[in-house]
Amino acid sequence: MGFPKQQQEVPGVQSAMNPVPDCGENSYRGSGRLMGKRAVITGGDSGIGRAVAIAYAREGADVLIAYLNEDEDAAEVARLVEDAGRKCVLVRGDLAEPKHCRAVIDRAAEEFGGIDVVVSNAAFQMSHDSLEEISDDEWDYTFRLNVGAYFHLVKAALPHMGPGASVIGSSSVNSDMPSPALAPYAATKAAIANFSASLAQMLGDKGIRVNSVAPGPIWTPLIPATMPEEKVANFGDNTPLGRAGQPAELAAVYVLLASDDGSYISGARVAVTGGRPIL
Repeated sequence: MGFPKQQQEVPGVQSAMNPVPDCGENSYRGSGRLMGKRAVITGGDSGIGRAVAIAYAREGADVLIAYLNEDEDAAEVARLVEDAGRKCVLVRGDLAEPKHCRAVIDRAAEEFGGIDVVVSNAAFQMSHDSLEEISDDEWDYTFRLNVGAYFHLVKAALPHMGPGASVIGSSSVNSDMPSPALAPYAATKAAIANFSASLAQMLGDKGIRVNSVAPGPIWTPLIPATMPEEKVANFGDNTPLGRAGQPAELAAVYVLLASDDGSYISGARVAVTGGRPIL
């Protein structure tokens, strides 16, 4: 099926994409599954994080959205959350900095009085055809944001979380089937799956569940911002379902893992891959 050839600057803007991703703005209907819960979602301005924020709000949760610098996209999500009758807090900044991760959690605790759900979703990737093209700074930044932020967010959030709380890490099909062109990103996504499994065992006695979600190719701003036009045009065509997924198609999994319906799901890596197997 594919997409029109297009490119953007990192981190990418959702409204500039063709077609604009479906994050459930006009389709997601809530049923009170997260009523009264308080959630922190990183990368919640666009793509998967945006879809999760919309779904959580329509299920009854208040939401803090941490984002890099995509102010217009973030403001639009805030409007959608507030239209659902829930509180939305926006926090701008780079989660690759541990100090900022702690500031995000402090703000959530101050605004909400506690935290029930942490979704570590913000990520960086860049496509390269050779190892020599990957700079030391890019390698380090990819790990600091994708993995380091997950560690610092959860560590800071634990004093504000209680039994029944949930932590969700956004992994990837690349955690199991790494693309050589996305080597640093793929390595971080494997680390997220592994770290989530460790946390599930470490935090079980506190009644806190930890899981990861492994999306396949999903149409988000990260794609035109980090891949060559030719790969964008064919993005997702090689899945068994023959297409890329839309962010809205992941929302229900994130809702399940945050809700009381998932009360015995911990230590799982849930594949949403369009048919690509996860072992």
